[in-house]
Amino acid sequence: MFHLHTGEAIPTIGLGTFGSDKYGPNEIAEAVYGAIRSGYRLIDCASVYGNEDKVGAAIERAVKEGAVRRDELFINSKVWNDMHGRDDPMLSLAKTLKDLRVDYVDCFFVHWPFPNYHAPGCDGDSRNPDSVPFRTERFLATWREMERLYRLGLTRCLGMSNMTIPKLEAILPCCEVKPALIEMEMHPSFQQKELFDYCVACGIQPVGYSPIGSPSRPARDRAPEDVVDCEMPELVSIAKAHNVHPALVCLKWQVGRGSIPIPFSVKPEQYEANLRAATTDPLTEDEMRVMSTLDRGCRLIKGQVFLWPGANGWEDLWDLDGEITL
Repeated sequence: MFHLHTGEAIPTIGLGTFGSDKYGPNEIAEAVYGAIRSGYRLIDCASVYGNEDKVGAAIERAVKEGAVRRDELFINSKVWNDMHGRDDPMLSLAKTLKDLRVDYVDCFFVHWPFPNYHAPGCDGDSRNPDSVPFRTERFLATWREMERLYRLGLTRCLGMSNMTIPKLEAILPCCEVKPALIEMEMHPSFQQKELFDYCVACGIQPVGYSPIGSPSRPARDRAPEDVVDCEMPELVSIAKAHNVHPALVCLKWQVGRGSIPIPFSVKPEQYEANLRAATTDPLTEDEMRVMSTLDRGCRLIKGQVFLWPGANGWEDLWDLDGEITL
């Protein structure tokens, strides 16, 4: 278990529930049920995944059967881009609580820092003409509503996702309730060391999505130059030393680093192996040093569908020059 600045304990690994374009809500819900029975206690959800009602039924089923108590689970959800602004996060969370069949979530995230809606599953070249760049004041208006949900006890802590250091430098001093968690893309070929270290220095727990390089990511998020993490020779060598699949080394590395991976799988043999990998047989100090050399700056989830008119490219979403791109 890791511990948040709120005092809450949180598991060192969770189960993601984004099924990409490959898996339907019923398959994902069955995986959630099986994962809970296998020992998972952190479930990472989001309204935009379109499956919270099925996931909620699976959680309720596990609780009713006595496999777990609600207070033993750490359940995340996220407000989507079309629900930024006054009152909308409340409406979003109200639906999430109903769908998940719970009275509160453990962490409620702002999924992306832009109110830039796109239809789920849209083409990577799709653009919404109403999309806008990040604005501190606009984000804070949404964050104030998130803080209200926290004070009402509807979420036990707050989180942000897909942030950058410049955005956090602008936002954090204005937060009345500091985020406890920040989700970021993180895998061996994309380690985000500066952002990771910044979050840790601020007392914010990093959570890594796409922890094994997102092999099931949608076609719109694929590019010919992408690195395949599990084929990196150094990583394969470490996997052989531990007699495990290279994907499991990605999880061991992330937990050893102090981050929480949230891999997705619907196959019992895979999610059970993921749980074992994150909680047993850690990498050695030498292996962790080798892993630190594998960063290739290979961002897989570029977010290009959120670009606004006049933006130069997906790089504008990530403030690569150290300043917020306007």
